[in-house]
Amino acid sequence: MQRLNKNNLGALANVASLPNYDRDAQQAGIVHLGIGAFHRAHQAWYTEALLNKGAQNWQIIGASLRSPTVKNQLAEQDGLYTVVERGPEGEKFQVIGAVKDVLVGPESPAALLEVMSKPEIKIVSLTVTEKGYCHDPATGNLNESHPDIVHDLENPEAPKSAIGYIVGALNARRKAGGTSFTVLSCDNLPNNGEVLEKVVLQYADKFDTELAAWIRANTTFPCTMIDRIVPATTDADRGELEGKLGLRDEGMVLAEPFSQWVIEDNFCSDRPAWEDAGALLVDEVHAYEIMKLRLLNGSHSLLAYTGYLAGFDYVSEVMREPVLARLCQEFMDREVGQTVQVPTGFDMEEYKVQLRERFANPGLKHRTWQIAMDGSQKIPQRWLQTLAAQLDGEGNIDYLCLALAAWIRYVSGVDERGQPIDVQDPLAAELKSLVDANRGDAAAIVTAVLGVKAVFPQAVAASEKVHAATADWLARISEQGVLAAVKAAQQ
Repeated sequence: MQRLNKNNLGALANVASLPNYDRDAQQAGIVHLGIGAFHRAHQAWYTEALLNKGAQNWQIIGASLRSPTVKNQLAEQDGLYTVVERGPEGEKFQVIGAVKDVLVGPESPAALLEVMSKPEIKIVSLTVTEKGYCHDPATGNLNESHPDIVHDLENPEAPKSAIGYIVGALNARRKAGGTSFTVLSCDNLPNNGEVLEKVVLQYADKFDTELAAWIRANTTFPCTMIDRIVPATTDADRGELEGKLGLRDEGMVLAEPFSQWVIEDNFCSDRPAWEDAGALLVDEVHAYEIMKLRLLNGSHSLLAYTGYLAGFDYVSEVMREPVLARLCQEFMDREVGQTVQVPTGFDMEEYKVQLRERFANPGLKHRTWQIAMDGSQKIPQRWLQTLAAQLDGEGNIDYLCLALAAWIRYVSGVDERGQPIDVQDPLAAELKSLVDANRGDAAAIVTAVLGVKAVFPQAVAASEKVHAATADWLARISEQGVLAAVKAAQQ
């Protein structure tokens, strides 16, 4: 089957929305580090809307810092790919032309640094996941012993980390007497711009204090809140789309119809008018960010761990199980919802209902295993800040401790049917060893795991209430299974 490309694009005019601008006449104004599925279904999708409205010179140079997969998917397709929106009412197809090129860092670090250093690049954005920030999630500080950071400080001309590339490109800008670029974090981290600024400046201070001072004076790091459910694409998805389009699209991405992007309007350079594409430009992102991280991401992780243990492959299946659907609602209402500040004019109750409807969308095959990845990097912002807030206010923490217990049960590496779990987590080996060393003693396991300082802040780790409730839940779900244990608690 022929691959999607610019020469056969017109054949899709009756089945998909197509770029309506001259792609060859556009310059790139953005470099994006971490051009995975989420970026292509979110920030690139918003940028495409602007290009279709007549915006100029805001195409994107994507960069992969690990694998050539996306480059290989898009190179033969002239950078074109399809966003497939799947909702309860059916599917919509849109071909995106915003990506001008894809570079692979390990193949040529110098080429990526050169592009980032060009004056026409106004924004360097990134979606590299929590672990890509090379920081200690518990403190927010740069992890100076991280292998990539050690390497980058010794080999600044050939970095491996996003931090090394950003500082290297900013150094080139300074040496050339040019202007800086805005560094735009689009990852699921609270205060993501501030987190990124902190690690960039700590790295720069170690590299060149004069450069660090220049970055402080000339560069901004806006915070953002991003929201769209983008499940992993499978070969079956690609085959299904091929049957509908009559062309093969290796770079397709799936997404729900809903999308949201809240951006702190704090740019040191020109920027696209993303607000014209539906993004919200605000002075303060924090309230939106906390609401989304705790309610959406926190609930998503709860459903992922409990659902996986209960034998469900997909989140939509978890939401069809009445016990776990009720758990999700009560988790939001009784615990998480008590800790978030509602932005002015925002309907919190409607938002929670909408979240549960999105989770239940049968059109999205969002794997519980995928959401469960990298839990040690995710739960500090998804659960532990909520837990600390509830402890401060003497609020309910029962289901937050159930969530922790389900995560601990998951990282043990064996499911409820005795089958191995492929635990993808930077701390997987350490966490499993702590569980194995105390196997059969729920209280001892919880004490050991809560002692992992890279994950658990002191306020949570030292709480007897958290210890007792988490150990109680771990014992119950280990003995009864998660579904029976939760159902019994709901009686």
